[in-house]
Formats: sequence, structure tokens, C-alpha cells
Amino acid sequence: MTRAAVVRAPRAPLHLTDITLPAPAPHQVRVELAAAGVCHSDLSLADGTLRVPLPAVLGHEGAGTVTEVGDAVTHLAPGDRVVLNWAPSCGSCHACGLGEVWLCADALTGAGDVHARTTDDGTDLHPGLNVAAFAEETVVAAKCVLPAPDGIPLTDAALLGCAVLTGYGAVHHSARVREGESVVVYGVGGVGLAAIQSARIAGAGQVLAVDVSPAKEELARRAGATDFLLASDTTAKEVRRRTGGHGADVAVECVGRAATIRTAWESTRRGGRTTVVGIGGKDQQVTFNALEIFHWGRTLSGCVYGNSDPARDLPVLAGHIRAGRFDLASLVTERITLDGIPAAFDNMLAGRGGRALVVF
Repeated sequence: MTRAAVVRAPRAPLHLTDITLPAPAPHQVRVELAAAGVCHSDLSLADGTLRVPLPAVLGHEGAGTVTEVGDAVTHLAPGDRVVLNWAPSCGSCHACGLGEVWLCADALTGAGDVHARTTDDGTDLHPGLNVAAFAEETVVAAKCVLPAPDGIPLTDAALLGCAVLTGYGAVHHSARVREGESVVVYGVGGVGLAAIQSARIAGAGQVLAVDVSPAKEELARRAGATDFLLASDTTAKEVRRRTGGHGADVAVECVGRAATIRTAWESTRRGGRTTVVGIGGKDQQVTFNALEIFHWGRTLSGCVYGNSDPARDLPVLAGHIRAGRFDLASLVTERITLDGIPAAFDNMLAGRGGRALVVF
């Protein structure tokens, strides 16, 4: 038996319960979790914005230690330190063939087992995003784990599984920030803080952070923001004023709201680039007229998992961390237990804090 956080229905209260895990199948491994980050995507799963089979164990950003491996697993062994990878690529679909593994057709559905775990009353449970990290232990496909970088505590390494890869990739792979460019980041949560640090690593000349909470200013500046703006109806105008009247070269939107996406786009210069990282609902409609699209010549692009290849990017990130260029611990504003997740969701909705981290 292991303790886990289960969502039974959209918008239903999170339920902490004991669950039973099976022995690993031939291509699976069992992992004892050290820590799991509470991501906005978990909230989107819990409230039905992202649809997954329910009931499910949530949590997709985590790290831990392998305790058991299936008969067919030869590249992992008990005692290995690993980071969970919630979107493993299949290597054979059209997207993988193009090298765009973050768009793999099977990434969100190909690794989860419908009957991978059960509650104490015998109810079958689904892994919310393949890895079910909101649990003391989990059983996952072997392709859902990657070696944790040496020299980095597992509690910090958990953040590599989503927030850091997403924020880093949004800056380096999607927006392709160049040295000297100005960058504005909307939303100073875990991903936003990672994007700010990544913009600084990319050599951005000016990094502006925008959030609804004035309490986020200290977090943003510590991450490397040169400017902080409190979100308002005049945010785009203020960003343009602070960037020489032209607008930022790049905007990174980490909120997922139509109004914020539109503001981010408007705050860039002619020919500027906006990368949308935040996950919004299908009712969030963003509108543009044909003339402004022509006139401004701006680019608006989506971004999935930071357009990252975890196997390629984790070693690069580890180098930045060891060199002191990227501070993992500064993303965490609260360390909690499993029963603290509902309060962490409330803080997200209220715009408070950076990343909450469940420490087991």
C-alpha cells in the first residue's frame, strides 16, 4: 500500500487514500518518490480543463529512486536516481520522425496503464499524465524515467521534469532568444521563473516580468528580471515604453488566458515573437484582425513541454545548474506534504507563490 492523491471527478475535492500498486510488468519500473512539484497542469486536470480518464492519481513532475524493475528492463536497476518524464516519445510516429518528440502522438497516452493501480476499495485508477507522481511510490513505463543528473539533490531534480524543461525550452527552443534581445515574461509561477532564468542565460539584454501579484516582484528580480510590472489594462503600453517605445523582441506567456495572450502579443515590437506556454481552456478565444496581422508582422506560436527533448536537454540544464547559472531551489516557495496540495491549488488560483514542492 502507498499513499496517493486521487481526483475522482472534475472539480471534485482531491482525495488522499491508500492505493495498491502492481508488481512492475516486463517493461515497467517501480519508483519511490523523493519529491513532486505541484504544476498548474495538475490543476487543469483536476478541474476538467484537460481531459483524462478518471479517477486518476495526479502529479507529473517528480524524481525518486528505482526500487524494482521489470524482467525486460536492462538499462535501469534498483538504486538508480531518476527524473520522471511524463511525455515519453515513441520514436516512430510522424512527429518523432521529424525530430519533434514533444509532439509525439503517443506521448500523453502511450505509457499509461488503465489498471495500473487500485484504491483500497478496489476502484481502478489511471495515472493522470502517465507517471502519477502525487504518491509515495509509483509504477511507470521504463521510458518514463531519465537518469537524474549527478550532484543535484532529488528534491530539486523533481523540478526538471516539467517547470524547468518547459521554461528553458520556451526561451531556447520555441522563442529562440538571442543575445541582447528584450524578453517579457507573463506569469511569475514555476514555469515563468524558469523562463526568466533561462532568458538571462540566453544573454537577454532586458528581462521584464509581469504578474497580478506585487509579492512576485522579489521572486522575479531574484531570478534575473530587470523590470517588474503589475498587470493592468496598460501593460502592453508600459512594456513598449520600457523597451525604447518599440516593444519587446520576445514575449513568453505562462498564464494561458486569452486576455494575457493578446496582451503579450501587443507588447512585442513589429516582427516580435510571442510564445504561448500557458494551457488555457477551449472557451478562451483570442481574436486578431487581418490588417493588424499584416501590419505588425509578429509571430504567435504554441509551445508544448518547451519544445524540449528531455534526453537532450537535461544534461545541458545540469551543466547550467552545476555552474551556478540556474538556481533550482529558488523556484520553490513552499515545501509541503501530500495533504497540502489542495492549498497549493488555491494559491495558484489566487496568484500566490512560485512552485509548491511535495517532499516525501
